[in-house]
Amino acid sequence: MTRKSIPRHQAVERHLRSRIANLRPGDAVESDAELSALFDVSRMTVRQATQRLVDEGLIYRVPGVGTFVAEPKVHRDIARLRSFTEEMAGRGALARSRILVAELRTGTADEVAALHLAPRTKVTHVRRLRLADDRPVAIENVVLPMSCSAVLNEDLERGSLHDALRALGEIPTSATGTLIAINAGGEDAKLLEIAPGAALLVEERLILNQNGQPLEKTQTRYAGEEFVFHVTLAR
Repeated sequence: MTRKSIPRHQAVERHLRSRIANLRPGDAVESDAELSALFDVSRMTVRQATQRLVDEGLIYRVPGVGTFVAEPKVHRDIARLRSFTEEMAGRGALARSRILVAELRTGTADEVAALHLAPRTKVTHVRRLRLADDRPVAIENVVLPMSCSAVLNEDLERGSLHDALRALGEIPTSATGTLIAINAGGEDAKLLEIAPGAALLVEERLILNQNGQPLEKTQTRYAGEEFVFHVTLAR
């Protein structure tokens, strides 16, 4: 039984993916003309393959110059409830953090309402700069009930906050949220090592525990040029 051949644009795409895996950011890959000749296909077929890699952020084009390997982006699946640490592990990146704030304080009106707490109740507040392979990619601001304050004693620079919560018997189980785009202000730009005014993706989440009770109110500011967000939709 003969093996069914794959479509030509997929063959070009596979070739490029293999090439990219062995190159560094900024290295050149074959031009459309070179790929067209190598695979004996039309420029349109080559463009179909390369555009998909451009859309994924794996390569970029400089008109009149060439096609180059892009700095790798961090991929995040927003259709699944996973911690930053779990997301990075799934992408082969090492997650680390720098603690910016770790404290007990009086919750704001929005925070206590979201967490179903009484007015002016104390909350556990953790703000971290999230790193992927030592590259700053996100600023995470987490608010938890005071009953979760034991997480402040954990190593939240190298460890997972969600693992610390599970150890307390609080299991992040479901979430609702929003995602918007804004421009980076001065403090965000400095922390993320990007230009002021650069694009940020801001994700707001309210996470519920295994009993359906509010557990975590989180805002995460992602460096727009570093992230690709994946979502699966079905009718």
